[in-house]
Amino acid sequence: MKQKMTTKKLNQYRYTFLFSVMLTLSANYCKAQLNPYQAIYYQNRYLSNPAMAGSDKGLNINLAYQQQWSSFPGSPKAQSLTTEYQATDKVGLGLNINDDQSGVFRQTRIMGTYAYHLPLGEQNQKLNFGLSLGVNDSRINYSLVNGDLSDIQLSKYNQRGPFADGDLGLSYTSNNWFIGGTLPNLNTNLFNRAGQKEDIDRTVFITMVSYKIKLNNETDAFSLEPLAAYRQIKGFDNIFDLGANFRMNNYHLDLQAIYHSNDNFGFGFVFDQHNYAFNFNYNVYTGQITNYTNGAFEIGLKIRLLNKWK
Repeated sequence: MKQKMTTKKLNQYRYTFLFSVMLTLSANYCKAQLNPYQAIYYQNRYLSNPAMAGSDKGLNINLAYQQQWSSFPGSPKAQSLTTEYQATDKVGLGLNINDDQSGVFRQTRIMGTYAYHLPLGEQNQKLNFGLSLGVNDSRINYSLVNGDLSDIQLSKYNQRGPFADGDLGLSYTSNNWFIGGTLPNLNTNLFNRAGQKEDIDRTVFITMVSYKIKLNNETDAFSLEPLAAYRQIKGFDNIFDLGANFRMNNYHLDLQAIYHSNDNFGFGFVFDQHNYAFNFNYNVYTGQITNYTNGAFEIGLKIRLLNKWK
């Protein structure tokens, strides 16, 4: 009897140890994949900043999908759906749905947004405020676990269930300038109650600034928009992003390149038509992660409704 009890305890310790190793490996792996959607920098800033909801007229729907080029089991992937509507000249409404998967872990966020756009003067200057509120749910997919599903460590993670969360955003915009800052994951970052889930590599703060330069003073046919961003990450080195967007309005084409200080470089294009836009981006890793993946790709589709093309 004593031997059976000892064997049972050893098995429990073994599964606990294996689960802890799995968490650690997954966390380290995710740290190497700290790459947001490339669309947040130019074509869909509402993805990262609620103050940008309804900044453009009409109803705008954005779909995005991001995945590693290597299709090994458990490789990180993410998908999002955003819908934003300019209810009045000063009020914007939005819905932001994100689903991220990495290994056995999956996180789903559903956020509703209210934004207020305050006009400041000429050159389309505005001060924008935005607040998103909704539900955040992080869980383990049992079907991907290779081990004892009755292990208490597994059940504890999922028993905590979804929790209320939100994002707060502020931005200044004009015909040339974009300056924005976001406090995401408000519940988790500000309160961090005992027993609440600790999501891997949680973003604490995001700030971004860009300036659009017309390359032809007579027309708006060509423009260049340099960008710099800073992301504060809990449990990981803070990340700096430097990028540029070259726009050719006559050809409805944008070319983009963005460098991330966590050892990767992204480039892509946007094909922008009257009622829709399509974007493709590819990330190349320059650090040790290159031994495990050939990079990551992102595709996106934007649909414009209830608004005439300018």
